[in-house]
Parts: sequence; C-alpha cells; structure tokens
Amino acid sequence: MSALADRITLGFIPANRGFFSSELAAKMRKQTVAAMEKSGIDVVVPGEDQTEVGCVQSLQEAELCARLFREKNVRGIVVGAVNFGDEQSVAWTIRKAGLDVPVLIFGCQEEEVLTMSTPRRDAFCGLLSIGDVLRQIDVKYTVARRPICFPSDEAFAADLDWFVRVCRVVTGVKNARYAQIGARPDAFWTCRYNEKQLQRLGATAVVMDLSEAIAGANALADDDPEVEKLVAAIGCYADVSAVKPQSVVRSAKLELFLRRFQETNGIDAFGIQCWTSIQANYGVCSCTTMSRLGDEGTPCACESDIMGTLSMHAAMLASGSPAGLADWNNLHNEDDELANIWHCGVFPASFAKTPPRLGVQEIIASSGAASYDDSQATIEFVARPSPLTLFRVTQDPDCGWHAAVAEGAFEDNPAVTFGGYGWCRIPNLQRLYRDVLLRQFPHHVAITQTHVGNVLWEAFGNYLGMNVYHATQDTPGLYTPRVPF
Repeated sequence: MSALADRITLGFIPANRGFFSSELAAKMRKQTVAAMEKSGIDVVVPGEDQTEVGCVQSLQEAELCARLFREKNVRGIVVGAVNFGDEQSVAWTIRKAGLDVPVLIFGCQEEEVLTMSTPRRDAFCGLLSIGDVLRQIDVKYTVARRPICFPSDEAFAADLDWFVRVCRVVTGVKNARYAQIGARPDAFWTCRYNEKQLQRLGATAVVMDLSEAIAGANALADDDPEVEKLVAAIGCYADVSAVKPQSVVRSAKLELFLRRFQETNGIDAFGIQCWTSIQANYGVCSCTTMSRLGDEGTPCACESDIMGTLSMHAAMLASGSPAGLADWNNLHNEDDELANIWHCGVFPASFAKTPPRLGVQEIIASSGAASYDDSQATIEFVARPSPLTLFRVTQDPDCGWHAAVAEGAFEDNPAVTFGGYGWCRIPNLQRLYRDVLLRQFPHHVAITQTHVGNVLWEAFGNYLGMNVYHATQDTPGLYTPRVPF
C-alpha cells in the first residue's frame, strides 16, 4: 500500500477445539500473527496467558476476545480455524464485539500427508461450521481466495492484502464525511442524489454554499504567508507560465480555505460546484485546488457530484493511491476497445506522463460563460501508461444502490485533445457501454491507477449490499478479471 493508506488494526480469532491438538493450534496462531504483522497489520488477539494457548474455544474466551476488539475498535476480523475450531465461540466473539466490520475466514492446512498416527486439524470441516453459524447470526463474511493454506504461504499474504483493502473501503465509506461545496449545475440532473439514503449507508454530507467558499477565499490576503507558501507549491506542482499570476494566487487561497474547512469539519472528500459560478464570481477554475487535494488523498469530484465523490473515495481507499473523476468519453474511431478517459483538467498530477501545466477551461471560455482570464487553472496533461480501475456508485429513483466496476489500462496513442486525459483499453468495452446505459449509470466514473476490481466488488457487493455489475461477470461472487494486463 502507498503512503495514502493508513496502518490498519484487525482482530484475530484463532478458533480452537479441545478435541484437537492445542500444540498444532498454537503453532498456526503464531504463524498467522507473524503473517499479519509482516503485512503491516496491528493485530489484536488474546495473549497466551489470557486463554488456552492464546486461542478461542469457549464462551468465556469469546467474551474476553470481543472485549479486546471493542477496546481497540478493530476495522476487520480475521477468523482462522487453527484446527477444527469451535464455531459457537467464533459467533459469540463477533456478536459480542458488535462492530459490524468485514470478517475473513480461512482454515489451516494439515501438517503432512495423513496417516493413522498423524495429528489432524480437519480445518475445512470446521470452517464449514463457522461459515454456517455466521450465516445464522446474519454476519457477512469473506472467504479467502485460497480457503485452506498455511499462514506462511504467499497466497495468504495476498489474501490479507486484499482483505485489508476491503476493510479500508467498507469502514471508510460507512464513516465518511463528504463536503458538498455548492449546488450541482442546474443542467446536470445526472448529479442528483438522495442525501437521506447516503446517511443510511453511513456517510454524511456536509453542505456549504459556494458563496461561503468564495467569500472565505477572498478574505485571505494575497501576502498571507500560508497563501504564499501554496503559490510556491503550485509552481512546483505544474508549469504555471501560461496563466496569469493572479490565477495561481486565487487557486492558492481557495486551497487554503478548503484545507481549513476540511480540518475543522473532518472532511474525507469533496464534491465542488466547479463551473460556471466560480469562474464568473471568483475568477478562476477550481481544478488546480481539486487536483492537488486529490493527489494528497482527499478526492475532489466535479459538479458537486457526491455519488462521484463516494466513488472516488472508495477507489482511493481500495488502491491506496490517488483517484480521479473522469467522463466516460469518446470511443476511438479505429478501435472498439479504446476509450478516451477525460476531464477538463482536474486529475491528480501523479497520473501524468507529460509535464502538468496550468491552462484554460476552453468549454467555459469559448461559450462565453466566463472570460478567458477567469477560466484559467485547469491541470492539463496526458496520463501515463498504467493499469486502471474504473468505478461508479449510483442510486436509482427507488433508493436502490448500484455500482459498476471495470478494469483496463491507459496506453500511448497519438490522438490528442485538451484537458487531462488518457486512452484506456477496456476488454468488452461495447458490452460495458451497453451495460452502464441499461443499468442507468451517470456520465462520471472514478478512476485509480491500479487494478482493485476484486476489492470494490467484495466491499460493495458483499458488505455494503449493492448490486454490482461488470461487463464480463456472469455470476455473483468473487470478482476476478478474465483478461489480465
């Protein structure tokens, strides 16, 4: 994970059963803790002096383990059948902890080929019982992609990485605070959303009129030391030679105001009314500010698109790297699997192959909605070749939740346009286009430069209860891309 991904705390239930070897159980407990710590996880687990060999197999041990999880506010729980495992103590631990977090279950492999004298684990049989009781108490759980393994296996490390990302997405979205700065543009019905349904999901919308942001930015002095510091930082972030110095100053002042608002209000991501009022009334595009915040881990969606904000936030949590918001745009005339993934100039500069530079929002300026001088500070570049995940959450008119996920790759192409963009190859693109049209997805899609479709599929399809779609996914369950990149 990148620096944008915080260290995570997970609970571990080493599920023991007294009829089986406590020595083998203790061995697998130790290996699992070591594997989790090697993966950068802070592990909460009963100590060897607190329960029988540090495992869980009784009501009393389950209550102790649940208390530890509550005290540390774990963001996910790993259940390991270190031998057959006691399903009731697993269920009781999770129920008493009451944390409503993702749960990963796996079982430990036998030590050797079985003989009449070999100590047995029978972990898969026990894992079936654990899964069944979790279903009975209505606890959703994730199954490791290799359900039976040794914790020291590379496959287990990969499963832990996947599960950690799922936990970040689920707990992050459920507890998020999204700032809506200004109303959506009137023409963009596609950016409508149901704020009450968002709250029921767990996320909170924090709303501020755009006039307050403009007034707050205008109240800052041009020679404020913090403003001057941001002006210098913007000059290092992108080539500013093609825009007026005042456009850079205005971008810096808007950024400082939003940073302070974020700190005061605990904001995780923004949806900003980025046109055309801010150009007409403040004299600059918000793109530079939004790009810079996004590059640091605070995604910013255009056009006050709060469902786009949620989608970006989830993509960033899944990947541990910046997310952008793009238009599903032009199909390449000569290639049915190549799409232009574009926006006016708000992508994080870390996406760039060509040197980022500040430019003019040509659509606004050429239409006369604002002057060219007041329509500056878009971030323009061509995206570097990379894997790409595309993700979008939407609500239907009956308050149902839906998500679409696709994976592809940015690649070099001689076709050019303005703003920030890349040419992305997406397998089954025509089928995907048809699917998002029939399932009524809007024109914005979140992007992040790595493949995390598995994470988003599991987080939103399993734990957040949404209908998740993918152009090549025919059956529900674990999402696995069929075409590798």
